Amino acid sequence: MGWLNRSKKKISPESKKKSFPDGQWVKCNNCGELLHVKQLEVNSWVCLKCNYHFRIGSNEYIKILLDEGSFKEIDKKMRSANPLGFVDTKDYDERLKATIKKTGLNDAVKTGIGKVDGKKVAFAAMDFKFVGGSMGSVVGEKIARIADKAYENKIPLVIISQSGGARMMEGALSLMQLAKTSSRLARLSEANLPYISILTDPTTGGTTASYAMLGDINIAEPDALIGFAGPRVIKQTIGKDLPKGFQRSEFLLEKGFVDMIISRKDMKSMLSKLIGYMS
Repeated sequence: MGWLNRSKKKISPESKKKSFPDGQWVKCNNCGELLHVKQLEVNSWVCLKCNYHFRIGSNEYIKILLDEGSFKEIDKKMRSANPLGFVDTKDYDERLKATIKKTGLNDAVKTGIGKVDGKKVAFAAMDFKFVGGSMGSVVGEKIARIADKAYENKIPLVIISQSGGARMMEGALSLMQLAKTSSRLARLSEANLPYISILTDPTTGGTTASYAMLGDINIAEPDALIGFAGPRVIKQTIGKDLPKGFQRSEFLLEKGFVDMIISRKDMKSMLSKLIGYMS
């Protein structure tokens, strides 16, 4: 019967599904809305429909939170070594070289001096693109040095955390960074210099166990995963289902682990107010 058959010649090239140009459109991970990259950038990489906060890197945070052209990076060329000669599926040296080439970053944090509405701050922004934002020797050293800059210049310190935790490829050397960074922040506290910690998705492991949760004020972005061990590991350990929203910003605010949840679009104005109050 003819009505069950489709003639190939009736299918024109124009009837084929058209694709969007690469890199110009992004689908929201939460609501599925199709968003133009330019729209997202103007909206601080927050979904216009559901307020979902896309994961962004250090360069984007610098652009969003600091005055244009004010950021002066320090310790830019510092890179990790391979003190343990670590090899898993790939030699650690080769993994670092490949990641540096792919991301254009030398490690998982950028540090420097910048301004927020004209107010001078010491600033650090982690980047999940670089080995999961893991905290190795370089990250710990750069965080310690930017805390020293804040102390020497008597200015506030702002750190944006985005990390999977301590870097396993550096073993105990990465764990030593918890004590080193914490001691620098204790010195800032003794000098009554403000430290504002901004927790983004995700902030976990050794980063949470050290400088990320030691702020005079801890600010979280909405619905960010924040904790030490991940929910799956905790559930397997205790053998119980976890509460709804466990380890998300809203849950932590309710339990008193963070002081406030601020949308990325409002983060700069809130930072400016807090720095004014605390300085």
